[in-house]
Amino acid sequence: MDVTSIVAANAKRIREQKKLTLEGAAAATGVSRSMLAQIEKGEVNPTISVLWKIANGYKVSFTALVEDGREGVRVVRKGERPPLEADGGRYLNHPLFAFRDNRPFEMYRIVVKPQGSLEAQPHLKGAEEYIAVFAGQVEIGVGEERYRLEAGDAIRFCADQPHSYRSLGEEEVQLSMVIYYSK
Repeated sequence: MDVTSIVAANAKRIREQKKLTLEGAAAATGVSRSMLAQIEKGEVNPTISVLWKIANGYKVSFTALVEDGREGVRVVRKGERPPLEADGGRYLNHPLFAFRDNRPFEMYRIVVKPQGSLEAQPHLKGAEEYIAVFAGQVEIGVGEERYRLEAGDAIRFCADQPHSYRSLGEEEVQLSMVIYYSK
């Protein structure tokens, strides 16, 4: 199943579980009723920013929207499904492992191409991000502060505030990202 179909099914299921109309969902998320309807029908491939708005509005993890929910041993193969894109394809988000009730974190592989960036929405209250850099140089913004990291560096920060990622230099940035949700 492709990511657009997975997002469509999950967005509709979560909205219905929360007993929200499309109007109520639009009010909760800040995403228009018509866009939510198109997402639920699988007619559009929403941006990462739109998915974060929906996740935060529904008070669920990002991966609750993009994961297909299979349990047991799960091998995630490179290229198994297309990544979520932002910044004209210069920021690529590869969801790897989803949040579950007994696993309060989600994991991603992030690729930021030269001159790529993302301004991230604040996550749920108490959320923390753990990032390890495997290639390239990146600037991580947390609130008003900026941190320059390169291959071998790592950072942890409270992600319930605005934060950003920006490629530095001409080398592609490769990151591992874990988002932990406190109970």
